[in-house]
Amino acid sequence: MSKIITIHSFRRGVGKTSLISNLAVLLALQGRRVALTDRDLQSPSIHLFFNLSDGEDAHALNDYLWNKCDILSTVQDVTPQIAENPTGKLFVIPASNNLADIMQITDTPPNIDRYVGGLEKLGKELSLDMILVDASAGLNEDTLQAIAVSNVVVLVLHPDQQDFQGTAVAVDTIRKLQVPVIHLVLNDIPDNLNEEDLHVQLEKTYQCGRGIILDHTEELMTLASAQPFVLSYPEHPLTARIKELAEQL
Repeated sequence: MSKIITIHSFRRGVGKTSLISNLAVLLALQGRRVALTDRDLQSPSIHLFFNLSDGEDAHALNDYLWNKCDILSTVQDVTPQIAENPTGKLFVIPASNNLADIMQITDTPPNIDRYVGGLEKLGKELSLDMILVDASAGLNEDTLQAIAVSNVVVLVLHPDQQDFQGTAVAVDTIRKLQVPVIHLVLNDIPDNLNEEDLHVQLEKTYQCGRGIILDHTEELMTLASAQPFVLSYPEHPLTARIKELAEQL
């Protein structure tokens, strides 16, 4: 089966969806066959980065999870958006931004076996190297089920006390689920913090290695999720840092 990489955060608003969208683009540009899945069913946003809309004939992950369609009918090939002749492929499986679909997740949690079966079929039918999953923030049952079937979890946090404490709980929980690999990304770092001190703090606190540190970037704020940052700024230092994480994955 394809490697499943789930991105997660203890709380919302730390930039995990932006990060996973950029990672997916870079991995495809490096020649990998990648599927990017929006599993954040209560707050879907991956569709914004690739300008995908809910058309009459379009299906979302929600439709598959609730037995309304086959998983392959949810797939949108966005490879032409990232390069003219890339060696890899990038497929997006969006979640619905329809209010009724978003509310359904609270009433009827999705079946984990159907979710895993869909990932297996995607990997086989699309010959995928990797499946990147944007999980919802927090440690609810639905998110923990998604994490439990992952080969790698990338945890994103901000440099504040609440995030550091919450991420410690997340790391402990993920280890209990026996996920083989955990990567840490400290995001949106202001200029006045010392990077080496932050690396030491990450390694000492979580024992997951040095982690990746991403600086606060005004250009990223200006883009406002209109498209992946690495496409607009391929030579930017932030792009280079995200490439480091892509190489680790």
